[in-house]
Amino acid sequence: MDLGLKGKSAIVTGASKGIGKAIALRLAQEGANVAICARGDSELRATEAELRRTGVSVIAHVCDVGQADALDDFLQASRKALGQIDILINNASGFGMSDDDAGWRAGVDVDLMATVRATRTVTSWMAEAGGGAVVHIGSIAGLEANSPSPYSSVKAALLSHSKTLAIALAPQHIRLNVVAPGSIEFPGGVWDRVKQGNRVFYDKVLATIPSGRMGTAEEIADAVVFLASPRASWITGVCLTVDGGQHKGNL
Repeated sequence: MDLGLKGKSAIVTGASKGIGKAIALRLAQEGANVAICARGDSELRATEAELRRTGVSVIAHVCDVGQADALDDFLQASRKALGQIDILINNASGFGMSDDDAGWRAGVDVDLMATVRATRTVTSWMAEAGGGAVVHIGSIAGLEANSPSPYSSVKAALLSHSKTLAIALAPQHIRLNVVAPGSIEFPGGVWDRVKQGNRVFYDKVLATIPSGRMGTAEEIADAVVFLASPRASWITGVCLTVDGGQHKGNL
């Protein structure tokens, strides 16, 4: 299926590895030009080189999106390099897991406020251009009480943010959706480290997944890129769980 993304331009935050990298690569494979950022330089440059091999235009900046000025610099540079931004993927996460000020600050600054700021800036450009698509990367942790409070709370906030703006911006042909992954395993990721360091806990979580395995970054990327594409033109304000049945709620 041709997703209609050839020649479009997309921004993906937190895209040097894992889910963000997989999304950026899938977008590039569909012919979209891509701007990516991450805090670490070495993995970012490796991903940049991999993206360039697809033949699309690529911009890659070292950026802590939790810093408002740094995020704005990245967004403005992306627009200058790629022109009109058609797609924004808010993927970066501070993984705030500790129930203390540091844990909450990581979640609020990176997961929530960076998403709010990036969306505010980029949707203003989309409105001028006649439309666009935004996808927040949430988590099934935002749908149920079963994870550290800072992480669950900010992921739940992303659902409300997306739904509210989806309604407000629909008349301007801007769509906002959330993809909520379940437990995703990739080399060097959270569940890969848990598997190596706490196999009992890993197996306990694995047992909650009816599909019998953890998901891959590429499976999340496929869902995200579809939602960002013109093929999903009638879908907005949706939270799509991609979790192999791990989340058991009706909603």
